[in-house]
Amino acid sequence: MKKILLSFATALFIIGCGSAPKTEQLRNDVGVHLDLIQVKDDKVKVTITAPTIQETEIVYHLPKIIPGTYSEDDYGKMIEEVKAFDKDGNPLTVTTLDKNSWSIKDAQKLKTLTYFVNDTYDTEKSMRFGEGIFSPAGTNILADKNFMINQHGFIGYFEGKKDLPYLVKISHPEGLFGATSLTDSDPSSTEDLFLANRYSELVDNPIMYAKPDYTTFTVDGMEILFSIYSPSGKHNAAALSPDIERMIRAQKKFLGPINNNKKYSILLYLSNVTGADAKGFGALEHNTSTTVVFPEMMGKEMLGKQLIDVVSHEFFHIVTPLGVHSNEIHYFDFNAPKMSQHLWMYEGITEYFANLFQVNQGLISEDDFYGRMRSKIKNAKQFKDNMSFTEMSQNVLKAPYKDQYTNVYEKGALIGMCLDIIIREKSNGERGVLDLMQKLTNEFGPSRPFEDSALFDRVVALTYPEVGDFLRTHVSGTTPIDYDVYFAKMGVGKGKVKKKDNPFFLKYTPCITANAEKQITVRESVELSEFMKSMGLKANDVIVAINEKAFSMDDIASLMDTVQQWNENESVTLTIKRDGKTLTLKGKALFSYSESEGFMVIDSTKNRLKESWLKG
Repeated sequence: MKKILLSFATALFIIGCGSAPKTEQLRNDVGVHLDLIQVKDDKVKVTITAPTIQETEIVYHLPKIIPGTYSEDDYGKMIEEVKAFDKDGNPLTVTTLDKNSWSIKDAQKLKTLTYFVNDTYDTEKSMRFGEGIFSPAGTNILADKNFMINQHGFIGYFEGKKDLPYLVKISHPEGLFGATSLTDSDPSSTEDLFLANRYSELVDNPIMYAKPDYTTFTVDGMEILFSIYSPSGKHNAAALSPDIERMIRAQKKFLGPINNNKKYSILLYLSNVTGADAKGFGALEHNTSTTVVFPEMMGKEMLGKQLIDVVSHEFFHIVTPLGVHSNEIHYFDFNAPKMSQHLWMYEGITEYFANLFQVNQGLISEDDFYGRMRSKIKNAKQFKDNMSFTEMSQNVLKAPYKDQYTNVYEKGALIGMCLDIIIREKSNGERGVLDLMQKLTNEFGPSRPFEDSALFDRVVALTYPEVGDFLRTHVSGTTPIDYDVYFAKMGVGKGKVKKKDNPFFLKYTPCITANAEKQITVRESVELSEFMKSMGLKANDVIVAINEKAFSMDDIASLMDTVQQWNENESVTLTIKRDGKTLTLKGKALFSYSESEGFMVIDSTKNRLKESWLKG
């Protein structure tokens, strides 16, 4: 038996009278067909079936900007050959208004709109921030292999009709799996059918098509889908999934009852970097998913570590702005956006949580956490420290504020830390900024936005007057923050931090390099570290494996991370090649140490308060 699916928003109206009534079907949804099978010149054809339109003229838009990117990217510039037709296939007049907008005459006759989409990955030329469309928000068309369907890059909306449902049919090559948090209601192996209740929901649900390489697991009632595309097969979901699962279990435990999503998808695209491929690495959040782009050349350990840092940030966006946000976010205008004042919360507290949860759940040490915060203080000094953060946020799309945007991940996170410390101190350790976000979620939530200008008053009402003083002085105000004051409240202060030097370096000089075959070799004409001398290494030795694990220059980041985790005098076995012979060298891990300024516990009388801050 074949099921027939009808949009719940499609109605049949009967018009006329007497014994011969006239019927006319009014369509109150937007139909979409993406053809991923017949790819033409590396382009995908999109067919839009229009809803019933009463206007004589209507405008079809693709977004200029999307939520979470804070940059005007003009997705319409990737569209070609926009054509409109009536029900009999006769062409209607289409006029290009700007990069993202097309006007259609005689719109009441419009039946279908067609166009071709180019992908953005082919156009990326630089890894520099702000150049081109950010890869996790971009699109990929690689016939029969991979399609990154960020919906805003393929599908637009008719002006005034963003709240209509979208019924999306995608024809795809057999053998490709569409990873998404949307539900496919078509059992066919070459066609998928998805329903989104409005345009913003459609944009909020990316899809990645590739040969099936995914894992699923459940955490506290949330079903997690982790799908990857690795062009050479170097990485696979099964190998990386334990890092992802460990991270999300820790995050869910940290969040407690603050989130009740039932499904979450992580779509990881690995770029070969060279040639026409993605070059902007990182991730973009969605309510029930995140898109991630990293270079395929990364080693497994380093990739796993980066996934924890980057994806954890995106996952925490389910708290804010996806869970708690202003009218500017809720009623987002994709082509004439009004930006919110509160990037300190949307990005800053999210980034703070992405670090705090790791020390809270034992994924990093207290010293690691202090080191991360110290790095953020150092990085924040590269920006204007006397600029109002709310003013910057509200004007982030234009100069001179747009150049300050990335400070949301530095000073924004530090603002979150200071608020956390204030609330911990005033509540005697009982509450923190997570408690504040839980209360804001209960009061507002995903479907009830707040007024931008009213947020500070609500935050103060839920916390303490001192929180309001801080926000008015350092967030909407222009006074720089003295972070030492806030660390001191937790018994933490500056001091000399002892740090292990890398055993393959002599101070700042690397003692290893790579040969033409990308093998790790011992450098000539340099003094070797004490560890390398003790192991008996010599110039031009090729290091094949460490503790029976093979390494090459492609895995150098992973190797550096591995050796830094060694303990003093731990047994080490090196497999090397010397003069064409394979040798095994055995010895102990030896380190030299250097001191640098950092944060540490200097007042043990405040340990209980500090523990509530980092472990509570």
